[in-house]
Amino acid sequence: MENKVYELLKESEALLEGHFLLSSGRHSNKYVQCAKLLQYPDKAAEALKTVCAKLESMDFDLIVGPAMGGIVVAYEMGRQLGKPAIFTERVNGQMTLRRGFEIKKGQKVLITEDVVTTGKSSLETVKVIEEMGGEVIGIACIVDRKTSQLDIPLFSCIEMEIESFEPSGCPLCEQGIEYIKPGSRNIK
Repeated sequence: MENKVYELLKESEALLEGHFLLSSGRHSNKYVQCAKLLQYPDKAAEALKTVCAKLESMDFDLIVGPAMGGIVVAYEMGRQLGKPAIFTERVNGQMTLRRGFEIKKGQKVLITEDVVTTGKSSLETVKVIEEMGGEVIGIACIVDRKTSQLDIPLFSCIEMEIESFEPSGCPLCEQGIEYIKPGSRNIK
């Protein structure tokens, strides 16, 4: 099924090559812009069907997607799994829950992402969920870049090992190639 997800990413032109500044602050010569896939509801549904199948027997109450990348993923997974889906967002640089969304004490929560690289947004969302009394049971994503150090179960549609570099040792910077920053997080 990973081959089908890879083809969907290619068809939607979500697999990019160049020099990218990732939301983690690292650099890479490849980038997966899942928004390009998610703009097509039929392709998004097909891709996310693979991770939903892995989660059908899991017991959880709520799906939470960190803005921006996790919002559409949360919605589509909630639709397929019959679960409510909400999202966290940054306010003054802090991940928070707004818009009247609630996490009740003891609720079992699944976090969704488009791409997991370091897991920083997911960990910020874990903190919000746990502060409200929720229990995180896992993280689901379209692409797992296999570079996170998360100690939370991670379920993905596809695993892709994409090389990334610290800015100080980036070979693309050394070649004088300018980077672009396609992600949504402001990097300081």
